Amino acid sequence: MNPSSLLQLFALAAIWGGSFLFMRIAATVLSPAVMIEVRVGLAALFLSVVAFALKKKLPLLQHWKHFLIIGLFNSALPFLLFAWSAQTLTASMLSILNATSPIWGTLIGVVARQNSLTVKTVIGLLSGILGVALLVGLDGVVFQDKAEWAIIAALGAAFSYGIASTYARTAASVPAFDNAHGSMWAATLLIMPLLIFSPVNDIPGTDVITSVLLLGVVCTGMAYLIYFKLIADIGAPSALTVTFLVPVFGVAWGALILDEAIGWHMVAGTLMVIVGTALVTGFSISSLFKRKGKVNA
Repeated sequence: MNPSSLLQLFALAAIWGGSFLFMRIAATVLSPAVMIEVRVGLAALFLSVVAFALKKKLPLLQHWKHFLIIGLFNSALPFLLFAWSAQTLTASMLSILNATSPIWGTLIGVVARQNSLTVKTVIGLLSGILGVALLVGLDGVVFQDKAEWAIIAALGAAFSYGIASTYARTAASVPAFDNAHGSMWAATLLIMPLLIFSPVNDIPGTDVITSVLLLGVVCTGMAYLIYFKLIADIGAPSALTVTFLVPVFGVAWGALILDEAIGWHMVAGTLMVIVGTALVTGFSISSLFKRKGKVNA
């Protein structure tokens, strides 16, 4: 991996790690549906502008069912669940629970008979489960009202990502940019009916408005563009290593900006989740330095 790609990889991890910070800031003022509708709507508009500039037409009629499925399981549902959890859980914990997505994806793949259950996979699954248990079991947040439901919702969001990744393996091949563009519009339409039942809790201040704008344009729209460029430059397996870096930045942003405490259990739980993810995905350090050809995602 060349220095430019490595820099982009860390930038992407920092951006996606920051998404949990921004959700945490806005969650107590905006309802989950309002916050996420603005997020995916802004991302859809941003990608539309990029598509216009690149003269890329969206094959909406041809792949509308595919976009709806990806939009539901890879954006609308997990974003909503994380947004609801952000009313209770810290940004640090949200980013770590998000890192279990590949573990859920592997487990779903085993059930769907897409993956084989090897010794390494079993060890990875157990490591991830124990990491989550250590993280939430010793954290003071578990004593807050509705904390258990917030944890379940956050894990449900990660599980939803696992469903999306499992579906993508057997779905028709669609260019990565079209996937992002189409799924953002699909997510926008799917969430829209919920706005009727989700009034805003309070008048948003500058910090909330800024957080939501950054969520939509930077953490979703721009982040997708960086991710797709990484896939083209270094290949999908190497680009997916961003999964291991996101919780590191998520914890760092939570501590630096929101003064969230970092206990030993959080460090240990994070390491166990990352190790579990590495084992179930077959990640190795050497794969980062192998030159990858261009791929479609």
